[in-house]
Order: sequence, then structure tokens, then C-alpha cells
Amino acid sequence: MNIDIIKADYLNPKHAEEIAFLMNAYASDPMGGGKPLPDSVINNLANELSKRPYAFSVISYIDGVAAGLITCFELFSTFYCKPLVNIHDVIVLKEYRSNGLSHKMLEKVEKIAISRDCCKLTLEVLEGNKIAKLSYHKFGFSDYELDPKMGNALFWQKVLKK
Repeated sequence: MNIDIIKADYLNPKHAEEIAFLMNAYASDPMGGGKPLPDSVINNLANELSKRPYAFSVISYIDGVAAGLITCFELFSTFYCKPLVNIHDVIVLKEYRSNGLSHKMLEKVEKIAISRDCCKLTLEVLEGNKIAKLSYHKFGFSDYELDPKMGNALFWQKVLKK
């Protein structure tokens, strides 16, 4: 089995197609909400990501077939006065799980973050996604807290109307 991990080029039509395919597979999975992406997202995702200079993605391939994706955004830590990388999506197709792809992709993301002088990596994970949580802990992630008496940080959202 040959595994390759590359930084995606959003303007490369092959990468754009693979990103859309992998994101749609993730969205269709119960951990991604269980609903396929609208055609407007599938058809425009890579192009829209290309307009954001702080976005980057890595794609994993097994024997030349796209098997996984991580999409990230560089943000800024006011506490460290340095950039950080937020890992927004982590996807490994079901048939390619248990091959260490998530860790290999996270290693690539970490190298990119270090090259950008980032102070840390952040990510969100669903409370019930025990396999992902175990994998992230194994890679070195932990709950975020500033003061143990105040507890862990929570990730909240407010959806804005279109």
C-alpha cells in the first residue's frame, strides 16, 4: 500500500473534485450531519477556499486514490501574539480507516503550521465521536482550558440567516 499526503492546490481541477467528493462523503456520514452537500457547495467549494489566503487543505491518497482530507484555517492567538491553525474538517473515508491516515495528515498539517510560526493547532470534535477523540488524544490534543476552576472551553455557534 502506497500512502501519499499532499497540500492541496485549490485551483487544480483534480484536487477541487477530490475535495468536493471527500467533503460530501463526510457531510453524508452521521458524524458530518448525515446529509449530502448541496450542489452549489460541491461545485464551488475549492474555488471559494482559494479566495481565502489563510485556508489550506491536505489530501491523503492510498495507491493514488483520494482517501482523506483535512481543511484548515490560519487564525490568530491574542494570548500568544502568533498565528494558530484551526483544523476545521478531518475526513477519512470508511474503507480507508485504520491505516493511520488521520495521523499522517495531522503530521503534514503540523509541519505546515510550524513553517508558518504558529503557536498551536486547534480543532473541534463531537462529544460522541469516541474514535476521533481517542485518535486526537493520541496525537497530543487535549481539552482547552485557561483555569481548571472555570472548566473546559465550549464550542458554540449561531447560524446566520442567508
